[in-house]
Amino acid sequence: MTSTTWRHLPPAARAIAVASAEAVDAARARDAEAYPDAVERLAALDPEQTGRVLGAVVRALLEERHPDGLDGDDVRAALEHAVRAANTWQDVDPQVMVVLLVGALGIHEQDEEAPVTPRALAAHAPLLIADLLQARSLPVYLENAFAEIQRSEVHDD
Repeated sequence: MTSTTWRHLPPAARAIAVASAEAVDAARARDAEAYPDAVERLAALDPEQTGRVLGAVVRALLEERHPDGLDGDDVRAALEHAVRAANTWQDVDPQVMVVLLVGALGIHEQDEEAPVTPRALAAHAPLLIADLLQARSLPVYLENAFAEIQRSEVHDD
């Protein structure tokens, strides 16, 4: 389990960090009892803010694994691996995983006719992150995601 307290973060960011860490930890442990509760806590948070943080984590993990850039085959391989790994213990909708992956890369906007619910995103993002993390430390990626978002907000103002 993640031991980071996140006390240095503002309350909204701290809630996202804690809920994300709990959900990813449960996904990594394949804890079918803890995972649904962790997903509910994550889904209860602001979906836009949570999506930005989790998307930044996914993007960083993909970029780290593919420093020379990603192509369609790399994205497809990441998707297939994550879906296969998660399907061994959770029901996974591959379309939601596609939305998460390509959304994190900034190449896809959610289809307004068939939107993915915040609950579906909260249920799938930790599974994708757990698969991409492998043995890496989630807190490092969360810290970097918050720093990236803060930098982008400062430059946007």
